[in-house]
Amino acid sequence: MPSERNAISRREFLSRGSKVAGGVMAAGTLASFGTGKVLGANEQINMAVVGINGRGNNLIDGFGRMKGVRIAALCDVDENVLNRRVAEAEKKFGYKPKAEWDCRKINEMKDIDAIAIATPNHWHALGTIWACQAGKHVYVEKPSSHNVFEGRKAIEAARKYNRIVEVGFQNRSIKNVRAAMKFLADGGIGKVYMARGLCFKPRDSFGKFPDSPVPQGLHWDMWIGPAEFYPYNRGKAHYNWHWHWNTGNGDTGNQGPHQFDVARWGLGKEEHPVKISSFGGYYKFGDVCSQETPNTQTSLFEYADGSILEFGTRGLYTHGEPSIKIGNLFYGTEGWMELDGSTWKTFMGRKGEPGPSSQQADEYADPMDLGGAGGDGHYANFIYALRTGKRENLTCDIEVGHISTCLPHLANIAYRTGRQLAFDGKKEKFINDSEADKLLTRNYRKPFVVPENV
Repeated sequence: MPSERNAISRREFLSRGSKVAGGVMAAGTLASFGTGKVLGANEQINMAVVGINGRGNNLIDGFGRMKGVRIAALCDVDENVLNRRVAEAEKKFGYKPKAEWDCRKINEMKDIDAIAIATPNHWHALGTIWACQAGKHVYVEKPSSHNVFEGRKAIEAARKYNRIVEVGFQNRSIKNVRAAMKFLADGGIGKVYMARGLCFKPRDSFGKFPDSPVPQGLHWDMWIGPAEFYPYNRGKAHYNWHWHWNTGNGDTGNQGPHQFDVARWGLGKEEHPVKISSFGGYYKFGDVCSQETPNTQTSLFEYADGSILEFGTRGLYTHGEPSIKIGNLFYGTEGWMELDGSTWKTFMGRKGEPGPSSQQADEYADPMDLGGAGGDGHYANFIYALRTGKRENLTCDIEVGHISTCLPHLANIAYRTGRQLAFDGKKEKFINDSEADKLLTRNYRKPFVVPENV
């Protein structure tokens, strides 16, 4: 892995922001294989959005409102959702996007320059790989994969086909968060030795349901895609897929990836941890809900230099720590920081005296040009990278996103095996643990196979 072969300083890692840490980034203008044209500053960018029932609707709105961007096509395996979103887009933008339920048809469209992917997690990596192979640039929502193996293959596809691929870790394009990270990297609270990620998000039971006929308009075989096939069940379909290992990663791998990413960023770690443990369970609703993933989970990671990353997932009723429920805490040798959204505070010394905060964020802002990302954030950053043709202008390149995505994956593997695991980050394999290694990948269903050679 480039980031482990070529170590760079923590400050340099942060200032690069979007480069694969320690890697050599390809620069210059990238041509769109699909159209043959260069995506210049004044060219219209035609985008497709795949997976539009939930988060994808935000992508339609976010990209569709940007100057010079056209939502040329929409795709969802549920034609009921698809038809509704097309009608909404036509009313909103004044034109009607093309509609397809099969993402392979989207990839064949010669006029599509880039694809935004907001499918269920089990489709993220394969959707990215197929799009890159078709010559499309990709914006893929977090987590960038359903497992570690396919996440690495998505990186390989992006590099092989010279595509710009950004992962939807939106904090990477928030000015105040970037200022907080630079403050930490510059030693604002001393040496950061521990980071905590918090995902305290109460969720009630969604119930248990018998298998039933597939609803009209839903292409169930395509929805299942690379996952293990099972009969349609409303408790395992729209949104509820998050809570089943076959398609989701629980809240540790749902909301959690955002805070995992910030925790790793604040620690200045561009490599994988060396030790992982995780424990918890599904409390209260086990007799009335089909959820498989835990609703309470504590995960611990140790890096080679002894730095610690803690992560708390709480799905029942809880308090904030100290007042944050979804956010991050950082501990340094001279003080500590709490980061809640884009608001941050620091407290210095034994007495916890107030230090710099997001009110002074401009003083600690990093020099990276986000391409006007202040208002449209991460979406604008992706379009900016396409127009400049430079991957280094991304705030979250696919490899940066992959390293953060691996953290919840590793936590879930430790949880499912029930023991502490030792990890070889260079090989992305566990040390002397074939049982845990099996959970780094999955058995893929033809023709929805993530290949060894992309």
